[in-house]
Amino acid sequence: MRPLSSVTAKPMLPVGDRPLVAHVADAAVDAGASELVFVVGYKAEHVRAYFDDEYRGTPVTYAHQESPSGTADAVRAASDRIEGRFAVLNGDNVFDPESIADLFARDAAIAAHRVENPSEYGVLSTADGYATAVVEKPDDPPSNLVNAGAYVFPEWVASALDVPESERGEHELTDVLARLLDSRDVAVVETAYWLDVARPTDLVRANELVLAETATTTGSVLRGLTNGGSSVAVDDTASVADGATLRGPVLVGRNARVADGAVLDGPTVVGADASVGRNAELSKTVLLPGATVGPDVRLHDVVLGPYCDISEDAHVAGVENESENGTAAVVTAEGVGTDGLPY
Repeated sequence: MRPLSSVTAKPMLPVGDRPLVAHVADAAVDAGASELVFVVGYKAEHVRAYFDDEYRGTPVTYAHQESPSGTADAVRAASDRIEGRFAVLNGDNVFDPESIADLFARDAAIAAHRVENPSEYGVLSTADGYATAVVEKPDDPPSNLVNAGAYVFPEWVASALDVPESERGEHELTDVLARLLDSRDVAVVETAYWLDVARPTDLVRANELVLAETATTTGSVLRGLTNGGSSVAVDDTASVADGATLRGPVLVGRNARVADGAVLDGPTVVGADASVGRNAELSKTVLLPGATVGPDVRLHDVVLGPYCDISEDAHVAGVENESENGTAAVVTAEGVGTDGLPY
């Protein structure tokens, strides 16, 4: 995710109107979480500043992981805060909330998703709706059902997190899961949608998934807006000129500005305090907070870093079909926005 991860920790990058990990927290709160524990390390102060000690009425605490030594090590860092049955959710994934609610209703469970290329993930074997085995990145996958990074564990697992290093040199939560599979049934909950946000292209896709769930226009209803059959959300404090055209899904964030003649084709996000100049054309683009797009600029499949400025008449586009999903163009500047993002 570099250079965007020089701005903030990856889970704190914006998806829609809030950080990626806030969507995970929302799903957990909606599913009935009684407490949120964030395992933090790199740029931990950004997470603490956003969530503080309470989020949506749910108590928040923090556990510090000394070094990024794997997912089992991350949970182990929080083990002294665990009482009773507990859930673990990857903070850089996008989950559909309904699946997380289903997961939370089980005594022991793992979220799973069907993909075209399972060899890139941890792959599950199943029988009668229960997991029977998990193998990391196999050359010959036993199924197309992969580990989606969300679990519910019984309490005793909190004292069984000391697993050996894997071939990758990390302490893997999948090895903990394997121990659990040897002792009891573990339900498999298939997600309606899921995304592991690993690359800038995934960040664009994450915004597309989240914007698709925005059912209605929010904030001010302004003249000149069209929804193109999908949602357009405009913050109350944003300014959108009458002559601008927004074809959803589009989100215009807090104090953002969209000038006359600008065309925004979804999925597109104009972050807090960002601006789009006259006659600019944006499609499949994410402007991080404070970014500036000049007049007559054309952007397609682009992530524009915080407080960066694209000059007049510039044309920037990502690479189509370089891989299965193409590659988004990233424009950023060294040393810009390193104090976190204003949401």
